[in-house]
Amino acid sequence: MPDRTEHLLGLLLGTEEDWPRAFEELVRRLGPVRHDGRSHTLRTERITIEPFDLRATPRYHLVIDRLAHWYYVPREWLKKVALMNDVYLLNSPFTFQSMEKHAAYCAMIRLGLKVPDTWLVPYKNPVDNARYAYTAARYNQPFDLEKIASRIGYPLYMKPFDGGAWRGVSRIRDARTLNRAYDESGEMLMHLQASVEGYDVFARSLTIGPDSMVMRFQPDKPMHDRYAVDHAFLSPEAGDEVLTISRLINAFFRWEFNSCESLVIGTSVHPIDYANACPDISITSLHYYFPWAIATLLKWSAFCAVSGRRPRLDLDTANYFEVADSSLSYEEKLAEYRRLADDYFETARYHEFCATALSNVDELVRDWVTSPAFDALLVDTVRSTYPAHEHDKFVAHFRGLLGLWVEENAG
Repeated sequence: MPDRTEHLLGLLLGTEEDWPRAFEELVRRLGPVRHDGRSHTLRTERITIEPFDLRATPRYHLVIDRLAHWYYVPREWLKKVALMNDVYLLNSPFTFQSMEKHAAYCAMIRLGLKVPDTWLVPYKNPVDNARYAYTAARYNQPFDLEKIASRIGYPLYMKPFDGGAWRGVSRIRDARTLNRAYDESGEMLMHLQASVEGYDVFARSLTIGPDSMVMRFQPDKPMHDRYAVDHAFLSPEAGDEVLTISRLINAFFRWEFNSCESLVIGTSVHPIDYANACPDISITSLHYYFPWAIATLLKWSAFCAVSGRRPRLDLDTANYFEVADSSLSYEEKLAEYRRLADDYFETARYHEFCATALSNVDELVRDWVTSPAFDALLVDTVRSTYPAHEHDKFVAHFRGLLGLWVEENAG
């Protein structure tokens, strides 16, 4: 990537509108960024999808990707600009298959994290391939689903290996619910995973670069109430472990915009879902935490573009496995993983950059959240999300939560 002071940030989007509008507005308000005696300017552009020449030089310095986990045309464009042009990407398109949960489970089990016992079971229904019948007849072994479930222990969960947004997840209490869920899984490839019973709290951490926000998550509530505003729901030990696990996973797979779900019993942290190619940052779900998310995305994007941070596509897995295979205690391994993650994210350099080149961002975001422009964004999002008879209720609800954020983050 040539040295330059003008940086175009590309947004590769699907159906989202709220956070992109927020991000674009904050980039406009940010103005020039001073770094190493030079003035840098940032602009945003929404990326369109069209044929591309593999030898073409892209205009983008950094791309925030929210689309390529399911749309292959932009995914292949991302691979091209990463391999050939050193465009910085949030996230790496080369580890998307690990976003299908299975490889992520394997890697974190390999690193010694407290992942619940997990089995992969074959498809209930045959895959749509002309070669399946011959291969299955010759090589597929019969298996006893109930025996596997008994070995894991009830209750357990059945969930797609590539699931998202709770799609296809079933709580399995006994053999009857097990067989029914498996029959209904059809052509979905499923995991069976032990349940973490009696947990104290469900923690969901949103991590952008080296910064994380750990939130109390209430999955049984409606989306607008799932993230509870609670600043002391974890012990310091558990909170630190959740942060370390979140950053470890992201550094390991080169994911820089991801969320992690963990169940916490006392000070014991059990990660259960930590591969989210498109983490939720909607204003109507994050509400109180939305300003933090957009501010952090702005800071990390600016740091990567302005400071000349180079993309690192290689995974360096041997460094992590060396720690995993050592005689260190679990706590000592976590400390080493945290060091490796901080090295990947250049955490100290990033925080110094934020303190100098971006020292005005927190005030900028506070001023924006109290502005008519932000309120208009909130109202527009509510109107596009909820039925008309609920508009007034939810506008008031989210205004209250965001007003609390302003009050608690006053300069």
